[in-house]
Amino acid sequence: MLDDATKTRIENEIKAADVVLFMKGTPVFPQCGFSAAVVGVLTHLNVPFRGVNVLEDDALREGIKAYADWPTIPQLYVKGEFLGGCDIIREMYEAGELSTTLAEQGVAPNA
Repeated sequence: MLDDATKTRIENEIKAADVVLFMKGTPVFPQCGFSAAVVGVLTHLNVPFRGVNVLEDDALREGIKAYADWPTIPQLYVKGEFLGGCDIIREMYEAGELSTTLAEQGVAPNA
C-alpha cells in the first residue's frame, strides 16, 4: 500500500534530478549486487544521477514498488519516467538503447 506522504516523497525524489536511481545503499557504497550493477552502468556512461537509499526507510522501500508497480529494487527513472530494474537497464545498455534513450531525453554525460 502506498500512502499519500510516501507517494509525495517519491514524486519529489523523482523530480529532484533528471536521472534518479532508487537503490539499496548509496552510489558510493551499493549494498546489493543489482544496485551495484546499475550504478556501474551509469558510472561507465558518465551519467550524473541521484541515488536514493531505500534501506533507510521501510515505507519508501515498499512504496516505490507500489508506485511503479514493479516488485524489485533498483528502479531507474529518467526525466520522471520509469525505465526498469537491473536486468532491463543492463539489456538496454548492452544493446545501446540506454545511451539513445538518455540522449533523446536530453541527459548528457558529464564532460
